[in-house]
Amino acid sequence: MADQPTIRLATPEGKSTSITSPSPSPTHVPLILQFICELADYEKALHEVEATEESLLSTLSFPDTPPKRGAVYTALITPPPSPTNASPTPVGMALYFYNYSTWRSAPGIYLEDLYVQPSARGHGYGFKLLKYLAKQVLEVSGRRLEWSVLTWNEPSIRFYEQVGAKGMDEWMKMMVEGDALTKLAEGA
Repeated sequence: MADQPTIRLATPEGKSTSITSPSPSPTHVPLILQFICELADYEKALHEVEATEESLLSTLSFPDTPPKRGAVYTALITPPPSPTNASPTPVGMALYFYNYSTWRSAPGIYLEDLYVQPSARGHGYGFKLLKYLAKQVLEVSGRRLEWSVLTWNEPSIRFYEQVGAKGMDEWMKMMVEGDALTKLAEGA
């Protein structure tokens, strides 16, 4: 449908097999990095971004290539063409990977980042990306789509609750990184 946004998996060359349109676009890796930086800036953590185009290219997985360790994919959403913009560029992304639930004995998807540029918000693009991911979960006979959200990010929390997500207050996110990760791995 020409009046619908396009969702496609990012590729290193920027050419992708789209869900709704096979048209090629400029390279996706710089755009993914741009979205990561914009999201980090919004979350007041731009100084923590270590990603580079090179590191993304070496760590992200792309369709039509063997998955890399961790198999992290990026779905990009592009507005439909308009009379003023015949070749729009992507305005948002969902960066995700497949995970597994032992309790459910089923795969799922962990959404690492969902981002839509501020100028494109309010058009249903975030919702469309979540619907796309939900469909991917069901296609692998999965049972859940999960993600984390900052507790202060009330607009995002309200949005997620509108699509049926519920907070998991009894679970606390844990993470080991930096020197603590190096120390933990010593002698393994």
